[in-house]
Amino acid sequence: MKRLADCHVAIVGLGLMGGSLAGALRGRCRSVTGVARRAGTVELAAVRGLIDRGTTDPNDAVSEADIVILATPVRVILQQIQNLAWHLADGCLLLDLGSTKTQILEAMDALPSQVEPLGGHPMCGKEFSGIDAADPSLYRGCTFILSPLERTAPTALTLGRELVEAVGATPLILDAARQDRLVATLSHLPYLLACSLVQTADATTSPDPAAWEIVAGGYRDTSRVAGSDVTMMLDILATNRHAILDAVSAFREQLDRMTALIEDEDEGKLKAVLASCQAERRRMFP
Repeated sequence: MKRLADCHVAIVGLGLMGGSLAGALRGRCRSVTGVARRAGTVELAAVRGLIDRGTTDPNDAVSEADIVILATPVRVILQQIQNLAWHLADGCLLLDLGSTKTQILEAMDALPSQVEPLGGHPMCGKEFSGIDAADPSLYRGCTFILSPLERTAPTALTLGRELVEAVGATPLILDAARQDRLVATLSHLPYLLACSLVQTADATTSPDPAAWEIVAGGYRDTSRVAGSDVTMMLDILATNRHAILDAVSAFREQLDRMTALIEDEDEGKLKAVLASCQAERRRMFP
């Protein structure tokens, strides 16, 4: 398998994640081809210097690529794995950027034997989407999860690691079930909580014109991810449903616990819980 510097990379999907990755990889590999459904997106990516060439035909783009990266919503990735399977070159590394992994890796396992599959999930993003939001520095300093299959060759995983490190990220190897369980709590649950906060604020404070004059950083920071791309998040909720429901159930238990302490006016126990949360948060983010 080639080194990254000798590879032609095709990125299917030029939204925030794909466009940012294209820009980060350009100059670190032989060439970058970008694929998007709309010609205008391809043109803008070229004008911004994110790609070497672009096309709206994924079959044409992937047929000669050494590395193909699927940077679309999860359920679109599942379709693309099937549609592109027989257009991939022998020895091609197929990497995805999907936020859930179990169903994607199951689909990848059915790929032709000459294709090297590798699941990927970069732990970064913005609440904005589209090529206009693309930023080549997006991956710098982030954790980039890689999930190899049993059939994934060591050389393919090595190339995946090299790609991740080339864009400034840190690779972390996790199996699909473990990563889906972890991100359900650490990434997908926060989105649901942010959406619930926005709905609560709308229902309880919107009638009062003073509400938006006193809104501060706490609400703004806590609700930020509610602005995430809806199509992407809907796919995540549908393909990681069981792990997310488990996380929601655990959250309800903790919220009910603190609610009961407030109802009972048990300041001693409530203070102890809040202090424990404060200490844990500071330990996580010193």
